[in-house]
Amino acid sequence: MKSNQHTISEVRLIYRTKIKASDRSQVKCSKDAFDIFMESWELDSTEHIQEFKLMLLNRSVRVLGISSLSKGGTTGTVVDVKLLMQYSIKSSANAIIMCTITQVVTYSQVNLSWQ
Repeated sequence: MKSNQHTISEVRLIYRTKIKASDRSQVKCSKDAFDIFMESWELDSTEHIQEFKLMLLNRSVRVLGISSLSKGGTTGTVVDVKLLMQYSIKSSANAIIMCTITQVVTYSQVNLSWQ
């Protein structure tokens, strides 16, 4: 008899946090999400670089983390959906908020929908 032996790579999805759940920021409305995103942006570069970020949330709508998925030029940026899904799965996110910015704005200039 011939024995079948296969070499297969192990796939591991790992997310580690050092922040207690009670210390995480909570998103209660679109203004909260806007403020948290704005804290994470390098505002000096937003006029000439478009960037796409992902906010990962748990069931209590507390922020697990923010990740920059893509940076582009002045007219756009391309996001790999596989990376978006990978970050969501790794962090065990129950919800995500996606955001892109091309120039410095104030909250009153932004039309956000909250669902």
